[in-house]
Amino acid sequence: MRTAITDMIGCEYPIVAFSHCRDVVAAVTHAGGFGVLGVAGRLPEELDVELRWLDEHTGGRGYGVDALIPRKVEQVGASGGHVPEEHRRFVADLLARYDVPELPADEAERVRASAGRADAMVARASELWDVISEHPVTMFVSALGPPPADLVEKAHAKGVVVGGLAGAVQHAERQKAAGVDLVVAQGSEAGGHCGEIATMVLVPDVVDAMDGTPVLAAGGIATGRQMAAALSLGAAGVWTGSVWLTTQEAETHPVVKEKMLAASASDTVRSRSSTGKHARQLVSAWTREWEDPANPDPLGMPHHSELIAEAKARIGRGAHVRGSGSEQLVNYFVGQVVGRMRSVRPARRVLEEIVAEYADTVARIERINAG
Repeated sequence: MRTAITDMIGCEYPIVAFSHCRDVVAAVTHAGGFGVLGVAGRLPEELDVELRWLDEHTGGRGYGVDALIPRKVEQVGASGGHVPEEHRRFVADLLARYDVPELPADEAERVRASAGRADAMVARASELWDVISEHPVTMFVSALGPPPADLVEKAHAKGVVVGGLAGAVQHAERQKAAGVDLVVAQGSEAGGHCGEIATMVLVPDVVDAMDGTPVLAAGGIATGRQMAAALSLGAAGVWTGSVWLTTQEAETHPVVKEKMLAASASDTVRSRSSTGKHARQLVSAWTREWEDPANPDPLGMPHHSELIAEAKARIGRGAHVRGSGSEQLVNYFVGQVVGRMRSVRPARRVLEEIVAEYADTVARIERINAG
């Protein structure tokens, strides 16, 4: 299967798999797709460890890195003093009402020390690139905004393909103006940060606006039929994420994985409750509490992440207890395609099933055209 994307990034199938789990990235890459590691929240030394592992487990095949580089963040500094007391009280009360257990003292200290990493990700883009440039990374992708000009220049000097995510045509145009080689048009169905325009509408609009720059379709894509639809809209490949969250290799919290396997497409919501920016995630007591008009609105990025870092860690630790408040609160980012994720399978099998169904779909359409 050959498209502009397979030629550009050197993979057998035009299927890009985004995951925060290095095992998923390696498995998809070995199976003929192209794995991209999400590195939001990692410090440079942590990133180096992850990439060294991937260097050893991808068999010399190329892989990618995705970093959060927001176009805009809340400009009020990053220290704890900028988190309103009203919000602190609300989070403390929320944890008390759901009887969420405290963290051990040493673990709580580590969480507090790293709570500002969302902001650090923006400030340290060049520092992170210095780490990435020491590894055989073949694609760098900027989420939430265009990559800095100096980073694009450095990446291109090393022959690294640069991509950027876009939730609207104007976002894609800004990415192209920044010098990216490909654009990921991500519809509102997608898990994580996404806009308000559906994939079926967004992809052809972005394809037309890009005037030859390859486009990957993202949002609501987990099957071969959906992949065929994306390519028929003009995309040169697909960017997938949610479908890998329930694979055998995924490090998804076991309770969250169970929730995903039982969820329908209507069990997700675009909410600011987990990062400060709209991100699609599982509906849970956590999202419902933040949507209640009687409670404070989420803070902007990165301060909301700072506010909730310890709370999220406490919830994740306590969620293993059946029937607990933590179990009610725990959730994670996932797209509307969660309704099709019904079993735990190896990542290789997931990719092979997408490819097989794609081939069947194309053959069926050819029969229709011939008839």
